[in-house]
Amino acid sequence: MSKYLTGDTNFTAKVKILLSKIYGRSPLKDSVLERAISYFELEALSQRKLDKLNNEITRLVSVGSDKSKNKLTNLKREQRDYLQVLRQQSNERAQQLQLVCRDIIELCEGETRADTNKKSAELLGTIQLLSPTEGSKVASVNERSKPLYRGVLTLRLLDQICLKTLSSGAYLTQELAKISEYDYQDLRNENETAYLEFVDHVKIPMLMAAILQDIGNYHPDAQMIMQGSDGKKSVFRALNVEERKALLQINYRETMKYLVNGIGVVMYLGNSKEERNTFNKVETNKLRFVKQLLKGSIQPKLGVGNILKIPQIYTAIVLSTKDNYNYKLLPKVYQALYQNAERGNCCRGVVDSLYKITGDFPQGFGVIYIPKDSDQNVRYEYAIVTQLYPEKPNEPICRIATRQLAFIGHGHDLVVKKTNNLYFVETAKEFSSINKERLNEILELLSSNYLERKKLDLLPRCWQPEEFFTQKINQKLWNRMNYS
Repeated sequence: MSKYLTGDTNFTAKVKILLSKIYGRSPLKDSVLERAISYFELEALSQRKLDKLNNEITRLVSVGSDKSKNKLTNLKREQRDYLQVLRQQSNERAQQLQLVCRDIIELCEGETRADTNKKSAELLGTIQLLSPTEGSKVASVNERSKPLYRGVLTLRLLDQICLKTLSSGAYLTQELAKISEYDYQDLRNENETAYLEFVDHVKIPMLMAAILQDIGNYHPDAQMIMQGSDGKKSVFRALNVEERKALLQINYRETMKYLVNGIGVVMYLGNSKEERNTFNKVETNKLRFVKQLLKGSIQPKLGVGNILKIPQIYTAIVLSTKDNYNYKLLPKVYQALYQNAERGNCCRGVVDSLYKITGDFPQGFGVIYIPKDSDQNVRYEYAIVTQLYPEKPNEPICRIATRQLAFIGHGHDLVVKKTNNLYFVETAKEFSSINKERLNEILELLSSNYLERKKLDLLPRCWQPEEFFTQKINQKLWNRMNYS
């Protein structure tokens, strides 16, 4: 592969920063995840301090002597001040989480539906291309990337889904009624004020729910299960049935507790009583909606929880943290989703909606295809899935990465037909008549080194483009759209 200047495009850099803000680890301990972990670590200590103050106040009230009045006043002041400190900390966490959600929307939504789909495809594809597909870091990097990935899918599923077909609950029904006179898909242009309110009341809570969905797994009780009693087991290991059941219960319980007590509603800043009442009502309703989404995602049936649950399942497979992670199997993700629908774990109609958005091949997936101009099938080329809403789910819209067996940084867009895609057995069989010498010759041209070639199948069904994407010039996969 040609050696171009390393570094990142502006968009790739923004994605990396966003990933760090959500589930990153740093000495500052200021990501959404690290703030939650700090809360969990101090939760018991804070509760003990409050219990101690309450007990002492209760005791002094029962004594009722003049001598205890001053001490009682001081204790009540200390209790009030401490509660105010805890409330301020919750407010900081709530504000940071909502700011992160707004950053996500800014990065994945545009002026039109076409812009939004393009930006979302770029964000999802960039996450995939930044994730290793083999080696020791796969699980940890995928774990860090999951909340952002499923959050973007949740937003696009919201756009796609016929919400009327869901038992969506009073809150969402009410918010949708406010914009019913406008074209939902063009709401931003028709009425920007209504669009911004819908973002604030619906999309922000949905992103909050997607980000916080597994935050309870970082509670000490959950970590004890995941790491084992000795603390030395891999958190990504396969759990037995009892461990998994216990973990699911802890995650749900602690996520809800963190949402209510560790996040809560954003505090109003201002002097207007009327504005404060309106503000508090809006924020309280948003928090209730997040709770409804999280609760509904456990057993979604036909409810709005599907908008959270189905992207969660999709993301757990595409960005798997399991030991048996196999990049080649990612296009099989809908087999698992439809199996879940058949078991009644989620709504088939919503799975259909997500399928329409993504198709079989995830964004950023490396496709190998036989070009139309390949006389007698003498070569194959590389491409990368770069757009949502393929016309046919098994025919992805890609950006070509090689031309005449040479890597290029400015390819054109291409719909890879099933009959040209080596991922499919029928196509691979047709191509397998090429002699081994020619196949080795192609591998030599498309592989960066001999050791890599040794690991590859002689007739590969897909390719892993993360090394290709490390070059800045190759990160401009979405800069324009022109079909071939």
